[in-house]
Amino acid sequence: MLTKRDLLHAAAIAAAVAATAARSTPAIAQDKAGWPSVLEAKDIAEEGLIYGLPLVMNYAVMQEFAVDRNSGQFKAPFNEINNMHHVATPADTAIITPNSDTPYSFVWLDLRAEPMVLSVPAIDKDRYYSIQLIDGNTYNFGYIGTRATGTEPGDYLVVGPDWKGETPAGIKKVFRSTTPFTFTAIRTQLFNRNDMPRVEKIQAGYTAQPLSAFLKQPAPPASPKIDFLPATTAGIKDNFFRYLDASLQFVPETSRDKAIRARLAKIGIGPGKTFEFEDLSLEHKDAIRVAMKQGNDKVDKWLTNGNKNINGWNIGSFFGDEAFFNGDWMMRAGAAKGGLYGNDAVEAMYPYTRTDTTGEPLDGSKHKYTITFAPGQLPPVNAFWSVTMYDGKSQFLVKNPIDRYLINSPMLPGMKRAPDGSLTLYIQKDSPGADKEANWLPAPDGTIYLVMRLYWPKPTPPSILPAGEGTWQPPGVKRVS
Repeated sequence: MLTKRDLLHAAAIAAAVAATAARSTPAIAQDKAGWPSVLEAKDIAEEGLIYGLPLVMNYAVMQEFAVDRNSGQFKAPFNEINNMHHVATPADTAIITPNSDTPYSFVWLDLRAEPMVLSVPAIDKDRYYSIQLIDGNTYNFGYIGTRATGTEPGDYLVVGPDWKGETPAGIKKVFRSTTPFTFTAIRTQLFNRNDMPRVEKIQAGYTAQPLSAFLKQPAPPASPKIDFLPATTAGIKDNFFRYLDASLQFVPETSRDKAIRARLAKIGIGPGKTFEFEDLSLEHKDAIRVAMKQGNDKVDKWLTNGNKNINGWNIGSFFGDEAFFNGDWMMRAGAAKGGLYGNDAVEAMYPYTRTDTTGEPLDGSKHKYTITFAPGQLPPVNAFWSVTMYDGKSQFLVKNPIDRYLINSPMLPGMKRAPDGSLTLYIQKDSPGADKEANWLPAPDGTIYLVMRLYWPKPTPPSILPAGEGTWQPPGVKRVS
């Protein structure tokens, strides 16, 4: 099974470099004809790592969710919805920083033969849901849901990049993907554990069907079967660019990435190609190893500095559609590495932190912490908010004795407030005591990564929007021991 910690963290790329170095031999491998100089090849490989990281990450998730039935994370074949009747737990490791607020429904759409129709049932007005459409470029190209389209039932058409048909009667809206394979993430709000049967009933009302079935017409010829390159940890470690080749088969070129793809072609990377690292000269091998390490370091630096630091929380807006990214491959890579498949700012904001108010790293093995929301200063949202605990190294949820991975606004009635109305969360690995346990967010026995989620943030003051400049600011994490 592919675990994302091998791909998504700086240590992973360093491991990839080391693994490849160990396998290199002082053979008489020669450069391929037409290859650029060592320095130019290094620059291209660095650009390729930054451009290609989200594509390879997305390809790997597609493999686990929709292709490899033995991955341990398989959900359903293409064009079939898989409804999860639970929220994410530490066992869910296909996607880093998983949301544990809302039971997910997933469907990978194959739009090659014909468009797909997504249908939703009527949903209570006080229950948040969203359907996020994400293409192979990791662009969020559309939304269906409480904020975007309301809570009435409806039928929506999702089409591939080459579709030229007319909008059929009964379709509320058409969404166009830049790629033939797209990921659809459906979130349905869960108010409490007793609410799951109602969520399951809603999930049963989500459907995905080919346009021909929706129109009750004969289906077009099926698309050719694809022999996908298996996405394995060892394979990506040994040859990242081979997986970029595989990914690019399903990512049509656009005016925005034409230049970078032309440069990648100079070192043999592109759709239909197979990047053979072992065939390169020692000089070019060394250059590409260094390039991957430097590219990954630049993505990490962007993640550290690309946001605004407010009370120790990193706040930014770096998820969106093709126009939003506008060819900013560094932002796209940073967004994917920070939390693959994040929402647009208008749908959700994600302040995150690894440090306390003094700038020291959060570490549950050494300290206890608190977060205190002043009276009237809870996160301003139209839907709900949460604070989720992750292991600082893996960015996965943390096992703990009370199976609590987050604290969110639906839990407020059971939580304790101070006489002045303020709310304090206790961030520590051991129980703070029976009188405070309702407000306890269990921490790992090690480094901590905290993510705050504001679903459907209020657009008017007090608001976290615009990102990093809003009138509401998250309170800092204070060390108390």
